[in-house]
Amino acid sequence: MSLSGKVALVTGAGSGIGKASAISLAKKGADLVLWGRTKSKLSQTGEEILSLGRRCLLYPVDVTLPADLSKAVQDIQKDFGEIDILVNSAGVNIPQSAEDVTVDAWNIIMDTNVKGLFFCCQSVGKQSMMPREKGVIINISSQAGKVALPYRAVYCASKGAVDQLTRVLAYEWAKYKIRVNAVAPTFVETPFTEKMLNDLEFREFVMSNIPLKRLATAEDVANAVCFLASDESNMITGAVIPVDGGWTIH
Repeated sequence: MSLSGKVALVTGAGSGIGKASAISLAKKGADLVLWGRTKSKLSQTGEEILSLGRRCLLYPVDVTLPADLSKAVQDIQKDFGEIDILVNSAGVNIPQSAEDVTVDAWNIIMDTNVKGLFFCCQSVGKQSMMPREKGVIINISSQAGKVALPYRAVYCASKGAVDQLTRVLAYEWAKYKIRVNAVAPTFVETPFTEKMLNDLEFREFVMSNIPLKRLATAEDVANAVCFLASDESNMITGAVIPVDGGWTIH
């Protein structure tokens, strides 16, 4: 699955799935552009990519500010070249019971997981992929887009939206030869999930629902990202690929 000669943009690249995806894409030969809000974390990811002999640029970008995204894409085109692969990994969650969900929590989750993701797709698609009639977009969704999870009403709603946006964009942009897919992991051991998985009762709930009886790793998800980014998947679009150890089959 060589990605040599490709330029990949990964959002949320400072840690977790975003970081693992960026490094895996680099190992396959891609050059990387990293977006995230914390430059120090992006720098750590960037150092690993440079050590692999790949080019890498860092841009501190907040995906919840759509007005900034178009300029950021222009900067990439000027400094680095056109974008062949977009991985939307930026995401947040604020666990709350449904009756306690606040407007602020709703806005934070939806602004990042849905609005930010969509306008990243729009900016990159419209400015770099459509004019060349080529490109691959991979959205990081979740099994939460398909199954109900306690204390995650807003997060589940946001990931359901990601799944449907993935299908609609794949349908609309097929005429531009742009493939749009999503990866939907189960719980992954990352800094994002550390606190919730330290709750032994919650961890047992999670493990009891995964037939393979293990949590996913960020690398498990990154492997699926690399497959969808490669020509090996060039007849796949509009798919939501589960990386969930079997959670959603029952």
